[in-house]
Amino acid sequence: MRFSRDWLAEYVELPADNEELARRLTFSGLAVEYVEECDGDLVLDIDVTTNRPDCMNHYGVAREISVLFDRPLKPPAHLDDADEALDAAQLASVTLSDERCPRYAAKVIRGVKVGPSPEWLRKRLVAIGSRSINNIVDVTNYVLWELGQPLHAFDLAKLAGPAIEVRAARQGEELVTLDGERRKLDPEVLVIADGERAVALAGIMGGLDSEVTEATTDILLESAHFDPRAVRRGARQLAMHTDASHRFERGADAEICAAAATRAAHLIAELAGGSVVPGVIDAVQGGSRSWRLEGHLEMARLNRFIGVEIEASTVERWMSGLGFELRPSPDGGWTVRTPGWRFYDFERRKLSGAVYEADLFEEVVRLHGFDAVASTVPQLVGIDASPTPLQRARRRVQDHLAACGFAETISFAFLAPAQATGYPAIGAVDGGCASDDLATVQLANALSERYSTMRPSLLPGLVESAQFNQRRNATSVALFEVGNTFLPSGQELPRETEAVALVHGGLATPGSAWEPQPNRDFFDLKGVVESLVSALLPGASIEASKTVQPGFSEGATAQLRLLPTPGSALDGDGAGEDSGDGEVIGYLGQLDIDGPYPLYAAELRLDGLVKDRHVAHVEVPSRFPSVEVDLTLTHAEAVTWRELASAIELARPQDLTGFSLKDRYRGEGVPAGAVNTTISFSYNAEGRSLTHEEVNERHLTLAREIEERFGMDLEAGEG
Repeated sequence: MRFSRDWLAEYVELPADNEELARRLTFSGLAVEYVEECDGDLVLDIDVTTNRPDCMNHYGVAREISVLFDRPLKPPAHLDDADEALDAAQLASVTLSDERCPRYAAKVIRGVKVGPSPEWLRKRLVAIGSRSINNIVDVTNYVLWELGQPLHAFDLAKLAGPAIEVRAARQGEELVTLDGERRKLDPEVLVIADGERAVALAGIMGGLDSEVTEATTDILLESAHFDPRAVRRGARQLAMHTDASHRFERGADAEICAAAATRAAHLIAELAGGSVVPGVIDAVQGGSRSWRLEGHLEMARLNRFIGVEIEASTVERWMSGLGFELRPSPDGGWTVRTPGWRFYDFERRKLSGAVYEADLFEEVVRLHGFDAVASTVPQLVGIDASPTPLQRARRRVQDHLAACGFAETISFAFLAPAQATGYPAIGAVDGGCASDDLATVQLANALSERYSTMRPSLLPGLVESAQFNQRRNATSVALFEVGNTFLPSGQELPRETEAVALVHGGLATPGSAWEPQPNRDFFDLKGVVESLVSALLPGASIEASKTVQPGFSEGATAQLRLLPTPGSALDGDGAGEDSGDGEVIGYLGQLDIDGPYPLYAAELRLDGLVKDRHVAHVEVPSRFPSVEVDLTLTHAEAVTWRELASAIELARPQDLTGFSLKDRYRGEGVPAGAVNTTISFSYNAEGRSLTHEEVNERHLTLAREIEERFGMDLEAGEG
């Protein structure tokens, strides 16, 4: 906002050093963006924050300057009407029919002559970026920028009858505003009406039918106060923003209505002739209302809060200069009563009916100067609490998946209703699926239909990010997200479940023209999930079984269970039968969506992977070399890797330290319905080197048992 130095000088003696003026204002919370010359005047562009409508005018800024530089403040002339006669009430009346207008004051000026404004007034308005219209309208704008109170002048002869009513607009009612636009209204909009129709949008803009023109002789000058929320809703609905609505939306001074009307009326009479009708029409909703709030300011607490010792007399002078009323209290502080022009600033954050103490501290510290407070490192009292198991698990998940080549994303927790039912609800008690009739958590005041439902799964946002990359020709994607999902709980708050979701697809490595370029697939994702579970729960394992889930391809989706005992592994084909043992912690599979390459996804509940009973332990590896032995087994294709792995664990010979799937082959030389599975075994003794005879003895025993159970007779074609 632009402020004229010459204009400010009418109310307070300004320092000669403009840089010092700008510096002090800036460090008191009124940031001066720049200073420029304008037609012999100096203009300060000040960034007035939204909570300080009291400084969106010259007198309010002058009040701040008077306190900062300890100089007297001179109020404008004609703020009080000495004549107590109520002749104005005989010419017009006001009825407040809507609680959104708590006060409406009006003055009547008769016999005016509308014409150009004098040079000094035009110059003032031009300096702050406003244009001159005529002497009547210019005075209302002048008082707006002087005192911060929006005013509006009606041509009294154009009003139907002397009665003014502040009411809600009628459904379908129309009004042509001063900008020439026809506005269609509804009861959300507050209007000023005469005996027949709406003549102005309350707190926003006047109507064209009652505007002041060169033919106007009698004026009804409006100076009202409107509820900030009512003006904000009306202006937003009508897509309007004016100087008046800007101030009313942030909270204008309700106590200055009559004084501002009196000030403007006398200026109009001075510049446009005519006479001010004695008295102010001042209607108040529901009787008198206090626009003052009370709080407590204690010096000892103030100085501890700021970290600087300030004299009590200085604090009293500063606060009194800003309009606060102070009454001494026994603790060496004061009971503080806020001025009316700061009502909305303090009312927004009042605590249990009283002003929030830290807000009063802020008033003092900003006047002291934020730059004058020395920088110190805050002292930490006590010991920080250690992370919870869930917090530790979250950090390990992030580190592990980043090490696996996945990039972390953060998605909106809000979805469209159709998205919410597109994937399984990971937070369901039974790990069940989402469906068209899935109960979801709906927002009571959603930003839009697109963001009206809390997510029951992390996958919708994650998949959307993956497809976004695909559409931009990314040759591969590998993304994960850790966050909360939400389902109805039957209580006031929804049930939150922390989960981790992964999506990947495309090229696994860049490759070259001479090398193959493998794609990320189901088994790659399965390996990442297995490694994640092992990192969180050393020694634990999961099993996969066929399932059908929304959003996933049928036959390529597995439900994941955390096994109660270690030793099992995931099904190599993701095609095993559900054993029914263990806790369901998630699922993985191929997504049923189109794209340049398939996408594979998994989602797991983190709470299922946080078990206090699992304690990490370290095994010191043997310093002696191990012996690697392979076994190729021809078996029925229906036999899963989980079955083979379980059998090996049950028959585990001495010194077998590990085994893994090396290869699975179908094709020439293998009977139909069969598969060759090559398994790699590792033997190692802790305190010595194993001989080949020892390894052969152990391995042959294991191999005979596995072949007897699963091996297929190639000649007979059966096991």
